[in-house]
Amino acid sequence: MENTAKIIPATERNLKNHISFSLTVKNALTFTYRALLKTIHNPETWMDITIMPIMFTLLFTYLFGGAIAGSIKAYLPTIIPGILIQTLVTSTGTAGTNLREDTDKSISNRFKSMPISRMAPLVGTLTADLVRYAVAGIIVFGMGYILGFRPAAGIGAVIVSILFMMIIAWCLSWLFSFLAMSVKSVTAASTTAMLIMFPLSFLSNAFVPTNTLPSALKFFANHINPVSYAVSAVRHILEKGTIDGNFWGALVAAAVILIIFVPLTYMTYKKKG
Repeated sequence: MENTAKIIPATERNLKNHISFSLTVKNALTFTYRALLKTIHNPETWMDITIMPIMFTLLFTYLFGGAIAGSIKAYLPTIIPGILIQTLVTSTGTAGTNLREDTDKSISNRFKSMPISRMAPLVGTLTADLVRYAVAGIIVFGMGYILGFRPAAGIGAVIVSILFMMIIAWCLSWLFSFLAMSVKSVTAASTTAMLIMFPLSFLSNAFVPTNTLPSALKFFANHINPVSYAVSAVRHILEKGTIDGNFWGALVAAAVILIIFVPLTYMTYKKKG
């Protein structure tokens, strides 16, 4: 007997127009693996989390340590958390640049034509950078240890500080990904990211006290800039081994960034191509 397949009319087919949560996670992990492979095969992309934190730590410590804190040893509890956040904030723009490169090369169009979660390329690419953030944290505290920094709260506080800053950096990466997808080129994406990164990093309490700033800038640095909350939280963790109001303030700011820029990034990504 000849077997024949029954053809179901398109109007009668029960087609799914959504992806399950488990498949979304699986797709995102696949894109995470892809992003990690790209990073491994492009060693120059590690310069911002390896060479730069070493250079900035040595530069700021030996140039400003004596002038600001009286000695290098006294300045280390101030500068190490500052270098940590500055390194991670600087590296958050990498994921957005990678997404923009995929869009400009029409690779993202191929992803959009596949039966996968539309959020997977975004989430996977940004999640892969968590490995970079962890490496950056280890290098910063390693340099601090070489220079003589010994956190009073011990190694546990160091681990908590790195994990905390990884969360903050991951949330900030959605902001920079949105900016990268909104501008016209990869070059413009990198330039725009730097224009935001520098005020966030340097107009804060990361490197120097904010007491001498003009009133408007001081208010921004102390009460608006999430970097100041994050740096203060890390310093408190390293010194006391506990969390304070700055910790929760930084997490609230990170949550607000997620709520605003996850949907904006997703919508902008869908329109590109």
